[in-house]
Amino acid sequence: MDNTVKQSEFHSFAEFYPYYLQEHSNDVCRRLHYVGSLLVLSILAYAVINQAWLWLLALPVAGYGFAWVGHFVFEKNKPATFKYPLWSFMGDWVMLKDAFTGRIRF
Repeated sequence: MDNTVKQSEFHSFAEFYPYYLQEHSNDVCRRLHYVGSLLVLSILAYAVINQAWLWLLALPVAGYGFAWVGHFVFEKNKPATFKYPLWSFMGDWVMLKDAFTGRIRF
């Protein structure tokens, strides 16, 4: 039985998330997403605490840079961000939460 989720038009994040996880099945890709997300939080905290607003320009580079290396080099697929930007952004944070809570492999 094929457990892959078919890419189609998703009507909710709940429908999209299994597809998102499938697109992040490679451990290295997933961990690079975690690094990028945690780096985004660190840069954001630093910028706010120190009122160093120029650092905010680094947020997309940190977040997407690590994720895209994971996809293109390790996962060998195209990031879902290109087709589903909002749900992919949400998926990054839900996947990080799921890793920290033990719902998925770290």
